[in-house]
Amino acid sequence: MYRKIMGFLEAWKENEHRKPLILQGARQVGKTYSILEFGRIHYENVAYFNFETNPKLNETFEEKISPDYLIPILSHIAGQTIVKEKTLIVFDEVQLCERALTSLKYFCEDAPDYHIIVAGSLLGVAVNRAKFSFPVGKVDMKTLYPMDMEEFMLALGEKDLEDELVEQIKKCFETNRPMPSALHDAAMQLYRQYLVVGGMPECVMQFVQTGDYILIRHTQDTILTSYLNDMGKYNNLN
Repeated sequence: MYRKIMGFLEAWKENEHRKPLILQGARQVGKTYSILEFGRIHYENVAYFNFETNPKLNETFEEKISPDYLIPILSHIAGQTIVKEKTLIVFDEVQLCERALTSLKYFCEDAPDYHIIVAGSLLGVAVNRAKFSFPVGKVDMKTLYPMDMEEFMLALGEKDLEDELVEQIKKCFETNRPMPSALHDAAMQLYRQYLVVGGMPECVMQFVQTGDYILIRHTQDTILTSYLNDMGKYNNLN
């Protein structure tokens, strides 16, 4: 599915003043999918590290966080050579390892040719800062939100037809004139569907594949319950 974040990531890659990027956002909004899809298209290989599924990674960062020390070890863990400007390094669920966040400062200062994107839940990155300093001024930051109405429209139907409808809506908004009746009705139908389905990528994908509102409601409830359970991990912090 098309996500607008891809345009931002492409500009970040080409920026000569690029810093390690922290991609924040709530769970299930598509952070990992967007990063990996971006890496697949724009890099020769992607070195992906998940601090939730591989807790041993924390031990590596506890030992030392200089890029010269980390890169050979991370290459070994990933099973592939990490090459400057050709490999996208991805740290996922980075809120679980404060030292990994701190290491971004040294990648920025000492090894800026390595392209690094880290992803973490907004809540975790914001509050899980017990011991080590945040790399202030040494990272780029972007927040990914659920799919908006435009992304929802493009995920449905024939892309060329939805592209045309999106452009018509933009033109009418910019010129402050009403849309043709038929196009207005089509847009309103899509808007009503969006109000029910929402912008969580899993729900949108299920709607595209099945059109089953009951299934989508169940998925929404599951995501909400997961959010509440995740918040419980932080309720004992001062």
